[in-house]
Amino acid sequence: MIRIAIADDHAIVRKGLRQIIADTNDIAVTGEAATAGELLTLLRAHSFDLLVLDLTLGDRDGIELLKQIKSEFPRLHVLMLSMHAEDLFAVRALRAGACGYVQKEGAPEELVDAIRRIAAGRRYVSAAMAERITDELVRGPELLPHERLSDREFEIFRLLGSGRSVTDIAHGLNLSVKTVSTHRTRILKKTALRDNAGIVDYVHAHRLR
Repeated sequence: MIRIAIADDHAIVRKGLRQIIADTNDIAVTGEAATAGELLTLLRAHSFDLLVLDLTLGDRDGIELLKQIKSEFPRLHVLMLSMHAEDLFAVRALRAGACGYVQKEGAPEELVDAIRRIAAGRRYVSAAMAERITDELVRGPELLPHERLSDREFEIFRLLGSGRSVTDIAHGLNLSVKTVSTHRTRILKKTALRDNAGIVDYVHAHRLR
């Protein structure tokens, strides 16, 4: 039996995932969490074979949370679940330690297949994403401006794109205003955007929020 934990801040999503898993005879949901704090408490108290982790868990960025989880539980398999297209986040998630990436709008059978593959020691991305990764290995990546950003810069980029101020972001991420300002300067340079308004427009246009 594959024991999984589900982490998503929407109760209706967790219920839907449970219903999907209930139709299988080799997978069981043995824990769930709605916040990053609940999830870490759960993982420290119980053992799981696999974690299905929402890319955005409340106010916590999923990539940074994933890194923390993999640092504390290196043997835990993690499948990222997101409403965002995989070409926007899948590679970042895989680099941060995820074993797979599935979109929420995908078929239930895809989620079950991904869980089984990952539990068996393999990785999972869609056929289209696998082809893209292969092409990049052969030709080299053709990076969009936001793909040039580090994970921390990308996190701050998305927050700026949602209209939040540098001070607000600094408080939320427990960073100094100076540190966030430095990241903002690097972001503008790497993306060739001129100001926060340009960041907001870019994030909206590329559906990064």
